[in-house]
Amino acid sequence: MERQLIRGLYNLQPQHRKCVATIGSFDGVHRGHQAIIERLRACAQALQLPSTGIIFEPQPHEYFAAEKAPARLMRFKEKVLALFDAGIDQVLCLQFNDSLRKLTGEEFIQRVLLNGLDIKHLVLGDDFRFGCDRSGDYQLLQQAGRAHGFSVENTTTLEIAGARVSSTRIRRALQAGNFALAQTLLGRPYCISGRVSYGRALGHKLGAPTANVRLHRYRSPLVGVFTVLVRALKGSRLGGDNALLPGVANVGFRPTVEASRPGLQPLLEVHLLDFNGPLYGRELSVQFCHKLREEEKFASLEMLETKIAEDIANARHWFASKA
Repeated sequence: MERQLIRGLYNLQPQHRKCVATIGSFDGVHRGHQAIIERLRACAQALQLPSTGIIFEPQPHEYFAAEKAPARLMRFKEKVLALFDAGIDQVLCLQFNDSLRKLTGEEFIQRVLLNGLDIKHLVLGDDFRFGCDRSGDYQLLQQAGRAHGFSVENTTTLEIAGARVSSTRIRRALQAGNFALAQTLLGRPYCISGRVSYGRALGHKLGAPTANVRLHRYRSPLVGVFTVLVRALKGSRLGGDNALLPGVANVGFRPTVEASRPGLQPLLEVHLLDFNGPLYGRELSVQFCHKLREEEKFASLEMLETKIAEDIANARHWFASKA
């Protein structure tokens, strides 16, 4: 089946209906999410129906907390692609707005699950709640299922190393620089992907040309200077097909050259250690390996240039130690 992203109930077509579904934020599409999706795929295969992931944009906690919401592990595009890679056939994205927020649990079931998707089976995480004031729960869905002819399945919590796998736990691991734990919980290395955009070419003037990737969010789960491995996406070659090139990256707000202001968004700047070709317009996946230091504000560009040279030397030393 061709993978499809459906934006809003009004874009649902007949072929999207009569499906097996799951609902959630799925930030990170971590191993706990993957266990839910694996069960979803098995049910869809048994019933010979498409599998559907229902997500929200913005994520509900972002709608309520705005800029105080926790940092996202991945952007919307990254999440949709990760859901497809995990095996979901179609993703229905609902705009989380005041109208959706005000739906009661019963109204959400009727409008989205029955009138919209005509679901036949629903697979949920053990902590799922929905509807106005989180009034909807597993028991309400079971009652609706008995009345309307769909079944509901509640999955168990996945634990690793004695604790629940969650997006919050992964954020804490990243903030602590524990990339090994983050990889264990995600089931893959933590990466940020995006298209290289034009900047002010300041890195080139400081002796370390960088590829700038705008993150388009108020907060990042990472801030600081890191060793990274970089790969080009979408068949765009970068030192060979699927080659991982070593680099050093800064994630943050560039306090030495940018004045702090409301709405300032973080930037990912990547300097490749052994590549000098053009990068503008390429889509890169940046894998984080090791934290070198916190982001700092320097009194002059000369001091920043000296520190960048030190970062590059430290990155080369770190990669040499892993060879």
